[in-house]
Amino acid sequence: MPTIATFYGIIIRMFFDEHAPPHFHAQYGEFKASITIDDLGVLDGRLPRRALELVLDWAELHRQELLDDWALCQQHQQPRKIEPLQ
Repeated sequence: MPTIATFYGIIIRMFFDEHAPPHFHAQYGEFKASITIDDLGVLDGRLPRRALELVLDWAELHRQELLDDWALCQQHQQPRKIEPLQ
């Protein structure tokens, strides 16, 4: 599972050949959540409120890059790193 970004202790990853809808995985400590790219909804799991807000802010800024990485992962290609939230 490639890591595409890390910021404020949050790790953002994508799996190769994952099920629809397009999404990414965020981990903060022992908390994990899957976030859909299209509507930035929580597909599965949970994150603390502040961590979730940071992830959603970041994802909104990088939605097209996330979709591009999703397409790469579906083709079993290495996704590109995405600029972390600063």
